[in-house]
Amino acid sequence: MSDTPDIAPDSTAARVALWRALHVQIDPPPHVLEDEVGLQLLAPEPNWRGRGDMDPQFTRPFRASIVARARYIEDMVAEQAGRGLSQYVILGAGLDSFVQRRPELASRLKVFEVDRPGPQAWKRRRLVELGFGIPDCLCFVPVDFEANESWRDGLLAAGFDDGKPAVVVSTGVSMYLSKEANAAALRQVAAFAPGTTLAMTFLLPLQLADPGIRPALEMAEKGARASGTPFVSFFKPAEILEMARAAGFGKAEHVSAQALTQRYFAARPDGLRPPANAEELLIARV
Repeated sequence: MSDTPDIAPDSTAARVALWRALHVQIDPPPHVLEDEVGLQLLAPEPNWRGRGDMDPQFTRPFRASIVARARYIEDMVAEQAGRGLSQYVILGAGLDSFVQRRPELASRLKVFEVDRPGPQAWKRRRLVELGFGIPDCLCFVPVDFEANESWRDGLLAAGFDDGKPAVVVSTGVSMYLSKEANAAALRQVAAFAPGTTLAMTFLLPLQLADPGIRPALEMAEKGARASGTPFVSFFKPAEILEMARAAGFGKAEHVSAQALTQRYFAARPDGLRPPANAEELLIARV
């Protein structure tokens, strides 16, 4: 057992987990994603839904975006697992709950959760305390990014087979990295085995966002800057696609909010949908 001290998840990871739970608790079914595991791990105060960043109307487009991207990725993982894929890598895993919610699918894979040592130790402890345990399919990969440790080296040390393809996922991270760091990350994944797929979210320039969501995004940008973790990279779809191809991916596709809406929200009478031109998905294949 590691001697790494527990460090609670940062506010961004906690907020995402609570928004996923909020979707289940206040949006009518059918739910795009049913996930209250992060809520159980966090065990917030009973009045957590009264917080300003949990306001039902304010969070409406954000929670739609969060659950849509997670559902799309999990559908992709399920499809590829059906074709024999055996490795799933989650970069900056935070409070991801795929293994706990989809045990049958997860048991057919080796799931590598890459994250900072402190929050990962906290998550491991909470999973045990709540009775989820640590199944054999789940492999924690602690990486100290601030010390410039290599997440790829960490994966290999944890048993990742670089001769086999994987699905590699990075959500909610690219905006905090420089364009050079994002390009380097793309090159790293593009060097994985043929058949590997990367799913990565990226944030479009704020001025391109739907007018109704732009003030909230600007507020989030100011808050991130004030907390010392500013948004530093924004990409237009054509730019991120070109970066992926230049990094060595054979195919690259932009999955827009409109595409996610058509796939998961089209029949909803409540009008819930992810905002256009905010945070969208890059799918790139080796």
